[in-house]
Amino acid sequence: MVRGSLLPLLAWAGIACCVYFVYDPVAAMVLGGLLALSFLVGFGLRRRARHSVRRSLYGAMGGVLDKSMAGF
Repeated sequence: MVRGSLLPLLAWAGIACCVYFVYDPVAAMVLGGLLALSFLVGFGLRRRARHSVRRSLYGAMGGVLDKSMAGF
């Protein structure tokens, strides 16, 4: 299990819910797609750096959540 604060996950979920109700379900899917794309890029970069799969998963998730909360 990924260790750390649940604040970034709760913030992403809250933003996605607001976008879903205010704009459109498609906009919420685009937001989720951007999060997934960021995760996949981070995972790929860590695998290219020869990290293990487990370390790449943890690092990619932590990196995406850390960078996404930088503006708050």
